[in-house]
Amino acid sequence: MVGPSRFMSLLSSFELGIVDKLRETPGLTAEQLGEAAGTKPDVVEQLLFLLVKEGFVAHDEAAGTYRLDALADVPVSDLNRALAYMDLIKVTALRQLFYLTESARTGTVVGLKELYGAEGTLYDAVADHQDLNDSWLKLMNNVTANIDPWFFDNIDVPAGSRVLDVAGNTGLGAIHTYRYKSSPGLKVTTFDLPDKETEALANFKAEGLEEHLSFIGGNVFDEIPKGFDVVLIKHFLDMFDKSDVIRILEGVSKSLEVGGQVNILVPVYPEDIKDTDNYNVDFFPAFFIGCTMGQGGPQKLSTYERWLEECGFKVTKAITKNASEIPPDVIPVQAILTATKVA
Repeated sequence: MVGPSRFMSLLSSFELGIVDKLRETPGLTAEQLGEAAGTKPDVVEQLLFLLVKEGFVAHDEAAGTYRLDALADVPVSDLNRALAYMDLIKVTALRQLFYLTESARTGTVVGLKELYGAEGTLYDAVADHQDLNDSWLKLMNNVTANIDPWFFDNIDVPAGSRVLDVAGNTGLGAIHTYRYKSSPGLKVTTFDLPDKETEALANFKAEGLEEHLSFIGGNVFDEIPKGFDVVLIKHFLDMFDKSDVIRILEGVSKSLEVGGQVNILVPVYPEDIKDTDNYNVDFFPAFFIGCTMGQGGPQKLSTYERWLEECGFKVTKAITKNASEIPPDVIPVQAILTATKVA
């Protein structure tokens, strides 16, 4: 019951600049913090009660001053990563989840329509609403930058391969593919909706990789381009229910020759759903149904393996990122599935 109020009390303390001010000048009073934040000292005191309770901030009652406690030991880079997640939750989830029940009934993101007049999904709405785009894109680029080294360390892209990055957005994944797996003759193509092409080509040019990277516009539910040796599917399958995931995997199977390879990066639920160290179940069902797609959500690793086999693939690798390698503020537990077309 107190989750949203705890969340916003903490986030507001950052947004008001209270935490940064205490990092800069320890030992300030509520009056001094209120003046810096542009709010009443009474408000500062109320917001900081929770942070004092949790040991994030320390309060010297005799002197009436505050200083950072546990937050003083957290590197700014870690704070910024956590705050990017928190901003995404604030902007794309808190208000939208008021309409979760209606979204579940209709299979649409009702909150986006009520709040923004937007039809379709979050990924449609970001094109027209800057606040949604800024919050979503910042985190997604950070997630891609952080997880891609692990992904590419654990997949094989044979020298000179023709690689297709399915739903590759504006080309960051293609750029990373070339950087991490560079070889003579390697060609990487981003496949996504046609309106992504201009920005993707500009990104390729800015990286000096326009000779090696290209873009094909289209929809995965129509046809996936043929003529590729390796297909990448990253941050995408979990957006859909089973029937659409099967359609995508069948489309990939049709696009590949026998022996062709698909590499999938996707967040997964633990095989033991009662695992209390994994927060994917706490977050993703409501987020996908009520905030982004009106459907979808991750599955267990074993479920994705079974679906791949049903679509004519043989799974050759299925690994989950070690929990000890995941910062405690990061929600998704990612997995890699590598499979070869056999039929």
